[in-house]
Amino acid sequence: MAHPLDTQVAPRRTPLAADERVRAVAGFTSLVAEHLVAGGRFRVSADTPEMVEVFQEVARRVGDMLGRPVVSYANGRYMVITFGQEEIPGGADGSVRSVEG
Repeated sequence: MAHPLDTQVAPRRTPLAADERVRAVAGFTSLVAEHLVAGGRFRVSADTPEMVEVFQEVARRVGDMLGRPVVSYANGRYMVITFGQEEIPGGADGSVRSVEG
């Protein structure tokens, strides 16, 4: 079907199957950990709620793997994963913090 020159068709996204999600989390965990250790942060396009969830899970696993607090920030287009503050006085538990804005 032809579309006027000034319009574009949005691509349809197929949700990840359960096994694809497991493989994505496993594969990205080591990559994100390497980037955090080398440069302190990792930025990725995460423009769907599903991809934000995947990378939040990756951030949790990276924090567990490295034994350091990790935070993730999502703005609807990109997600940044970086190290959090080590221990915040006042009872912070050092877990992953996710902020969407």
